[in-house]
Amino acid sequence: MLGGLILGGPSVFLILTILIILEVSLSFDNAVVNAKILVRMSHFWQTIFLTVGIAIAVFGMRLVFPLVLVGVTASLGPIEVIQLAIEGGEGPDSYAGRLEEAFPAIAGFGGMFLGMLFLDWVFEERDITWLNWLEKPLARAGKLDHLPVIVAAAGLVSAATYLAGERSTTVMVSGLLGIVTYLMVNGLGTLFEARGMGEAEGTEEEPEVARATETVPEAVASGRTGHSGPSETAKATGRAGFFLFLYLEVLDASFSFDGVVGAFAISQDIFIIAAGLGAGAFWIRSVTVYLVRKGTLENYVYLEHGAHWAIGALAVLLFVNIRVHVPEAVTGLIGVAFIIAAFVNSILRNRKLDRAGVEHEERLHV
Repeated sequence: MLGGLILGGPSVFLILTILIILEVSLSFDNAVVNAKILVRMSHFWQTIFLTVGIAIAVFGMRLVFPLVLVGVTASLGPIEVIQLAIEGGEGPDSYAGRLEEAFPAIAGFGGMFLGMLFLDWVFEERDITWLNWLEKPLARAGKLDHLPVIVAAAGLVSAATYLAGERSTTVMVSGLLGIVTYLMVNGLGTLFEARGMGEAEGTEEEPEVARATETVPEAVASGRTGHSGPSETAKATGRAGFFLFLYLEVLDASFSFDGVVGAFAISQDIFIIAAGLGAGAFWIRSVTVYLVRKGTLENYVYLEHGAHWAIGALAVLLFVNIRVHVPEAVTGLIGVAFIIAAFVNSILRNRKLDRAGVEHEERLHV
């Protein structure tokens, strides 16, 4: 099997290229959101994300996790699952068929995790809005306590009732697990980050955060920030850094689900799938680092907005896929379209502010 991967010639290269494009198109918005979180982490935890994190992303989520998922849902032992995966083939009893059978559970968990991420963002007030006619009213509505959870729960019940059919119980349970996982990981990360900042203000040891006061050349050289001018940012370390790292890994898992399932429409070879999707995931990590070190999110302020709207669309499409198959190309293009539109609008905004003579520091509040 591995020999086929190496010696398969142009056909294998073509399949790998298609898989890389699939992964990149589906996860480009993930890079933008990752960069927003990564810039809050200390240099140590950024390094962990780029080393241990990429190993988890490539081998854990693209190879091991699907094997575990098929084993649990099909009640098969580890050796049986591996044999089934190596044999390949098609049909309901094949590895791809078993993984497809588990998709409602995957969609429920991933859809709700990504949905909560989107809802938490869209109901939050912010200085800069992109789609003003929609984002501002939603931010005002977000003053109602627990609105993201209420909307997510209502969406989950609707999806389970009208889209899942006889798999409604599976979708409900996995969706609730997605909501609980998001609230737990995000809440713990926020808690320890806030606690660390409080401790840092009262002590000289700063056990949970590291304060950076570099100028731009120093900060960029160290890879810790992309801000212009002197920075005064609190970097999460210790437990805060760990939970932000954990949050990023769960987020990456949620983004990888549809790519792993969709990849079997391109190839039945799990090693080729893992290699192609893993290369795409590595490239996404590289884009994340670039966004952090170049301060791209500050220079192109609508990118974050475009990424979150793409995430919201992906969450909806995961549920729609339970009932009606949406081609992976369509899913990827929707995400890319949001990113491109946000990037173009950011450029137009910057040119407008340049003509008005607005300083860089003031642009984050205009």
